[in-house]
Amino acid sequence: MPKVTIHQLEVRFQVDGDDGAVFTRLFNKHIQAWSKLYEEACARAAHTEAERRFGHEEGQS
Repeated sequence: MPKVTIHQLEVRFQVDGDDGAVFTRLFNKHIQAWSKLYEEACARAAHTEAERRFGHEEGQS
């Protein structure tokens, strides 16, 4: 997965109640979903690399 750098992030929304609490709740929800997808992609890449190495090592015996 490519590395992403965010240089500036501006978020505007209108809510009833505590803006900070709403932003925190939404941010945490979405960052956790992104993190799960990222971890799954990393695990797939590691598994694929392990299979590639295993096949390469078998061929050298």
